[in-house]
Amino acid sequence: MPVARPDVGQGPAWWWLGAHGGAGVSALDEAVPGGRDAGRAWPSAAQTQPVVLVARSSARGLDAAQNAARQWASRMVTGVDLLGLVVVADAPGRLPRALRDRVRLVSGAVPRLWEIPWVEPWRLGEPHLPKACAALARDLTRLTRPA
Repeated sequence: MPVARPDVGQGPAWWWLGAHGGAGVSALDEAVPGGRDAGRAWPSAAQTQPVVLVARSSARGLDAAQNAARQWASRMVTGVDLLGLVVVADAPGRLPRALRDRVRLVSGAVPRLWEIPWVEPWRLGEPHLPKACAALARDLTRLTRPA
């Protein structure tokens, strides 16, 4: 994921940052109103921007999330309030142990973790709001509410 950031001016309540192509940002953007797709580059603006990192639960997706979390933790990226990581299931069923362990490892580098299970209607292009997305929406609304 590139460190270079476009200037976004006045932003939304939060930015979805896809750690890699196919992370699930478009589906989340439709299911959880209030955010905006930052593409695959950290947003940049005059004031700090809230960002939610998004990755699939595949090895490739979790590696990309880990790389992005390292960029943030090393302060290569400034002006970002990383709210957490959303891991979107890459297949139906339970994750293999190696991937569950990787999710746990990567989630230790970010403030919060949300896991979204496999959503078959999304695969078919149908709108659907799984319970996990409702909880995510509540959390993000609470986290981005002005003090």
